[in-house]
Amino acid sequence: MPKCEVNGAPLAYDDYGDGPPVVFLHAGIADRRMWAPLVDQLAGRHRVVTYDLRGYGESTAPLANFAHHDDVAGLLDQLGIDRASLVGCSFGGSVAIDAALAYPGRVAALALFGSVVSGYRLPGFGDLWDRIVGDVDEDDLDAMAAAEVRFWVVGPARRPQDVDAGLISFAEAMDRQALQAEAALEQVDVGDLDPPAAQRLGDIAVPTLVAAGGADIPQIRRLADHLGAEIPQARRLVDVPDTGHLLPLERPDLAGRALIDFLSEQNRA
Repeated sequence: MPKCEVNGAPLAYDDYGDGPPVVFLHAGIADRRMWAPLVDQLAGRHRVVTYDLRGYGESTAPLANFAHHDDVAGLLDQLGIDRASLVGCSFGGSVAIDAALAYPGRVAALALFGSVVSGYRLPGFGDLWDRIVGDVDEDDLDAMAAAEVRFWVVGPARRPQDVDAGLISFAEAMDRQALQAEAALEQVDVGDLDPPAAQRLGDIAVPTLVAAGGADIPQIRRLADHLGAEIPQARRLVDVPDTGHLLPLERPDLAGRALIDFLSEQNRA
């Protein structure tokens, strides 16, 4: 497992294939392992980089203040990549958007799956959480991981028994580590884009693919509609039926096909 020093912290990454570079940014309840099914599909066409955001997975917890979008640019520098397409899921999508705004010359295209956006609050989130999972002991990592997977991966319209048991187990294992990462990140100042991306979506100047799972929470699906309307070169895909928040992991066949087609169009342009 290689690591490289980025802005004072070792980041764990994997680097596959050859061709136009694509960097994958994982969800906040996951780590770079969530991208394995898509790596297999894209590595024959692209240089594919997956990495664990600082503090997550096998990347070192932060020792000083930093910004995730600065780490994206720093990783590109360390790997000798001038410009890359960024693919993000959930929080990883937010980091990708911030990087495209902070470093517009470094980003060729965006693909956003169930993305959130810095500076955008999901309305009614707390009430929906209470309805789906209720009170959870935040100090119990197993209970919190199970609750977050119930909320995000299963979603409000499905029952746990409707979702592949292996997917749930894998997501809970990743989320337990992610919860530990979040605790470490609370000890430092994580820099935000200023002004936040929610106020600057019209400034995103690259082709952007926007997708969401049909079984994701309604706030995320409405946010995907908003991204599709506000980003000038955005293409909003139809929601993938019976699919939750980790769309690329749950339906890598459909996500991979859409991503390959989208990136191929950009490379021909």
